Amino acid sequence: MSENNRSFWLVVLCFIIVYLVWGSTYLANAWGVKVVPPFLFAGVRFLMAGIILLAITHFWSPIKVTSKQLKNTAFAGFLLFAVGNGLVVWALQYVDSGITALVIASEPLIVALLLRKIKNKKPIALTWIGIFMGIVGMVILVGQPNFSSSLEVLKGIGAIFIAMIAWGYVSVWLPEADLPKNLFQSASLQMIFGGAMMLLLSFFFGEYSQFDWSLVDSKVIGAFWYLLFFGSIVAFSAFNYLLKNVSPTKVVTSSYVHPVVALFLGWRLNEEIIESQSLVAAAILLISVFFINKAKAH
Repeated sequence: MSENNRSFWLVVLCFIIVYLVWGSTYLANAWGVKVVPPFLFAGVRFLMAGIILLAITHFWSPIKVTSKQLKNTAFAGFLLFAVGNGLVVWALQYVDSGITALVIASEPLIVALLLRKIKNKKPIALTWIGIFMGIVGMVILVGQPNFSSSLEVLKGIGAIFIAMIAWGYVSVWLPEADLPKNLFQSASLQMIFGGAMMLLLSFFFGEYSQFDWSLVDSKVIGAFWYLLFFGSIVAFSAFNYLLKNVSPTKVVTSSYVHPVVALFLGWRLNEEIIESQSLVAAAILLISVFFINKAKAH
């Protein structure tokens, strides 16, 4: 097989991994938090994944980090993992995994608004269309009677929005931040800091005292190891390979695939009900993401 063919099939494999694995992490997290408290579950996962990834990258490249870079990775780890991922995992106690993925699919909308607010980057017409459609889709999604009448679901969706703002802020801040040049070392340090912070939050909220080890079954254990190796290490490595070898406009297509995978798996494996109103909202939200991503490409 020629070098070009190998590169082509490696790109295809990486796309499949990013599409399917990250789309399935919502369900795996939902299974985990049914038994294990959310910050404890996510904290142990990211701390372990970060340590493993840092150890692997150390064989390829010496670890070179300045004190400022260390502070910046800690800040990014706090927002991306402790706040961002931590709140999403917490929300999965109350919100179906498919709906969670669908809400998060509107993240480009948050980024576009933050770019306008923080960097005064005025959106073009396509972006405004995407923002408007995203708001309409979110109103249709959250306005469903079974959502709006449930305080727990509304609290969960509120937590997801806070997580999205944290992710959005980091997305705007990250390109100009002083971080380790090695992307894998930077990511592993962010996971380590974020995981450690989540464990501190777990202790602060008293999750340790609420946790009953006897309830842990094979499904929870399988979900944890799947998230650790495939969700945190394999999929992240595939994502970084794509960023280096494929145009960003192709990489962001994962924004459209993740919620579809999550909705299907939640319905098929977790008995989650998909209302027709959710499907309408899904279509509008994904079209809005398309317009926003299309605008970024110009």
